[in-house]
Amino acid sequence: MAFTIAVDGPAASGKGTISKRLAQELGFAHLDTGLIYRAVGKRVLTGQEPLAAAQTLQAEHLEDDSLRTPEVALAASKVAVLSEVRAALTDFQRAFSRRDGGAVLDGRDIGTVICPEAEVKLFVTASAEARAERRFKELAGKGIETTFEEVFADIRARDERDMGRAEAPLKPAPDAVHIDTTDMSIEDAFAAAMARVRARQESA
Repeated sequence: MAFTIAVDGPAASGKGTISKRLAQELGFAHLDTGLIYRAVGKRVLTGQEPLAAAQTLQAEHLEDDSLRTPEVALAASKVAVLSEVRAALTDFQRAFSRRDGGAVLDGRDIGTVICPEAEVKLFVTASAEARAERRFKELAGKGIETTFEEVFADIRARDERDMGRAEAPLKPAPDAVHIDTTDMSIEDAFAAAMARVRARQESA
């Protein structure tokens, strides 16, 4: 039976970690939709046209460690504002969301645009400072040289692009449950998300 969990939120809010935990706990499939745009952005950096890069995207393109670099993140944010790119990737995401056995999708517009009929919608957020600190530590742990100031500026710039774009801006769905992870442990954040899922499953 199909059961869709849509998890939206800004960069480094914890939505990816929560989504993976939910999928693992529930036995659902998981899709980090940000990787789709990062993969397109990476291909654009190598010289491909954005639409062609989106239309020819393959699953193996998502299995690339370099997709997590700041340069690729910037490219992803830029291609994500292109309506033709978003349209090319929408059908793939919607088909994934209704697969048998359940699915968890995390991104920027899952609950508002991609899966407005999702059984559960979560909006995971945190302060820009907390998110920048998390991302800085993540990059440092991977040996990627940067500074906190650079990461913080990147986070703020991405927020402005994601929230200010004309098509599918980052915003919570009206019926989304908000989870602010600024001062929460990952266990508490996961528990809050799981509580919402269980309540929805019991009422179905």
